[in-house]
Amino acid sequence: MKRFIIVGLGIFGSGTAETLYEMGNEVIAVDLKDELVDRIAPHVTRAAVADGRHADVLERIGARDADAGVVSTGSDISASVLAVMALRDLDVGEIYVKVISRDHARIMRKIGVTETIFPERESSINLATRISRSNALLNYVRLGSGFSMQEMAVPNKWIGKTLRELQLRPHYKVSVIAVHDVMLDQMIPVPDPDAPLKDSDTLLLAGTNESLARVSRID
Repeated sequence: MKRFIIVGLGIFGSGTAETLYEMGNEVIAVDLKDELVDRIAPHVTRAAVADGRHADVLERIGARDADAGVVSTGSDISASVLAVMALRDLDVGEIYVKVISRDHARIMRKIGVTETIFPERESSINLATRISRSNALLNYVRLGSGFSMQEMAVPNKWIGKTLRELQLRPHYKVSVIAVHDVMLDQMIPVPDPDAPLKDSDTLLLAGTNESLARVSRID
């Protein structure tokens, strides 16, 4: 079990807190708004109406030496800076911050956070990529600079063929992470290379953006 401190309980913060708790972790959730704290209280270890900008306040509710902290203070950039500094003062292992702009992200990186998350921008990029490439593209996630993962329907010309026959890595420079049988709702993380692909299957592929774009254009 790990211990997490969540500062800010908007949609992003509360969703993160609830998911971490469902995964069996100890979660301390903090916000200044009573209604947000009341809403999350049944879904976390401890919820408190408190000011996450102050180290002494966070320490009293158990934040010292937490494995990680998540800061999600909405549009209040100064509040996120102060919350990060408070978590650092309490020796929190890793600090993740939801940001609202590139400047916000730059400030957070300057003060040494583990990672910045820009949900609106990332979602817009993923959506734009997905709808511009192919109707067969179901999901798209950027994993890093120039590298991504996508889920796509099996192209018609690949139906009935096996992964061994297709040789996707040498021919297309992509790796098959999993095969999803949509009819059975079964994800196969280590697919049988000799099993024929079905029209009800989707492929989870990883590779460079250029390689994935090329594969997505196959009919």
